[in-house]
Amino acid sequence: MTDTPAEPIGRLGSQRSRTEPSENHPLEQLVRGRDAFRRQAWREAYAEFVLADRAAPLDTEDVERSALAAHLIGRDADRDDRLARAHNEFMGRGDAESAARCAFWLGFMLVNSGEAARGSGWLARARRTLDEANCDSVVRGYLMLPVGIQNVGQGNADAAMAAFNEAVDIGRRFGDADLITIARLGQGRSHIRCGRVAEGVSLMDEVMVAVTMGELSPASVGGVYCSVLDGCHEIFDLRRAREWTQAFAEWCALHPDLVPFRGHCLIRRAEVMQLHGEWTDALGEAARACEQFADSPQRATAGAAYYRCGELHRLRGEFNEAEEAYRRANQCGRRPQPGLAQLRLAQNQADVAASAIRHVLGDVQRREMRSYTLHAAIDIMLAANDVAAARSAANELSVIAAELDAPYLYATASQGAGAVLIAEGQPASAMQVLRGAWSRWNGLEAPYEAARVRVLIGLAHRAMGDEESAIMEFDAARQTMQTLGAIPDVMRIDALSAPTLKRGGALTSREVEVLRLVATGQTNRAIAATLGISDKTVARHVSNLLGKLNLASRAGATAYAYDHSLLRPSPPRRST
Repeated sequence: MTDTPAEPIGRLGSQRSRTEPSENHPLEQLVRGRDAFRRQAWREAYAEFVLADRAAPLDTEDVERSALAAHLIGRDADRDDRLARAHNEFMGRGDAESAARCAFWLGFMLVNSGEAARGSGWLARARRTLDEANCDSVVRGYLMLPVGIQNVGQGNADAAMAAFNEAVDIGRRFGDADLITIARLGQGRSHIRCGRVAEGVSLMDEVMVAVTMGELSPASVGGVYCSVLDGCHEIFDLRRAREWTQAFAEWCALHPDLVPFRGHCLIRRAEVMQLHGEWTDALGEAARACEQFADSPQRATAGAAYYRCGELHRLRGEFNEAEEAYRRANQCGRRPQPGLAQLRLAQNQADVAASAIRHVLGDVQRREMRSYTLHAAIDIMLAANDVAAARSAANELSVIAAELDAPYLYATASQGAGAVLIAEGQPASAMQVLRGAWSRWNGLEAPYEAARVRVLIGLAHRAMGDEESAIMEFDAARQTMQTLGAIPDVMRIDALSAPTLKRGGALTSREVEVLRLVATGQTNRAIAATLGISDKTVARHVSNLLGKLNLASRAGATAYAYDHSLLRPSPPRRST
């Protein structure tokens, strides 16, 4: 970054020296505040400005500086108060452009924080201020940004593009790098929504050149990073997402005072880490994001953080923690699906999971979210014996993969198609498709999904009568799952690998799980907590398995488990 002050629009304080206090305000705190602002030490700058303001009212330009510092350290209420104050003072001085600038940033930040009505009012005031003064200003270009963003959200890509084009033109006319860059990013996101992915990605890459060259203010840099990462995830471009997430994390580390963007960075880092099997670190990043936004008005970001925690807990078999995280995500306005439906499936409630996922598929239209939901729906529908619904989901996912030409989606679609082919009695065809999925997941360095595909390959071998190859695939998948700490998957693989247990009848996979836990000396209550089911259900499973095996006691069940080599070591439950 440069040594020049970073300002919302690049014009802040242009009417007064940035290093000398005014004649009416000789306080040392003001000198230190301006110096800290110049050095981008935002927390220090804000504290010094507050002290100076208590001694004597700040100049209006310093009020605006203190508002920006408050924003960058996460003091949103103070930011709003100071921007409103600066707006009023600029109006009193007859400086319509500066007053409109303050009104714009206040409105823009309020809208982004979820206060749409209040934010829209301030944006309208900014326009009216410029119109009444007949002022030709760069602020008019900034006012096109929320217009474009709103149209992107509503699916009006052409209208969004027109708004961003106008913003770029105004930015060029006034030589405002921040405005040009943000508007070009908006153009890129609009191209993506129109299906012109290559054009959109090219613009996002161009935008990141301006970021990495240090051409933008910190407030703009953070917002650009967040939007670029969202764009990468929207098109499942995980290579770029990983690259820019790392760059974002390094930028945040260089600016430790910054708060508004750090949570978004943590969430995206957690997503990347989860994909690459770094689950403990991913949970730590997501948990830190939850802490940061616990009392924040940015409820959407808090909801995303809680949802990511829920996903990681679910994969690790920590079902109670997952349930609580999904609940809190829902309270923040983040729908806890498809994760909650997948949790119900892991808890052996396939019918409940199927009902939930059908409802979600009926509502979700946005391509990114629908893709994740379709991926989950395939597993759930197959578990509920609705092969036709699973086939429909797999076909739709294949269409989306072809449209976006993304390796992640190709891997997901191939995995789902292979699972459906097995259920349809076509294991040979499934094998060919699944080998491709396994290769793609390995290329993406996604060990969990690659291991899940190996389980499917094992099932295909078994369906073709090749039990030895099936067990080898199960063993390889189990080793990966154990390393990851994917307890539910380890237990499922153990059930698949176990010999057929028959005396009075075949045990179900859940009864095999319960038998193993009984053999380790766990009580019914402990087993219930491990499996995420009730004590009463555990008691029923124990009674059933004892009857099927013609055994009289838990001790007999333990001996049977040892005799039949059912006690493979399982990974310990991890604490967070």
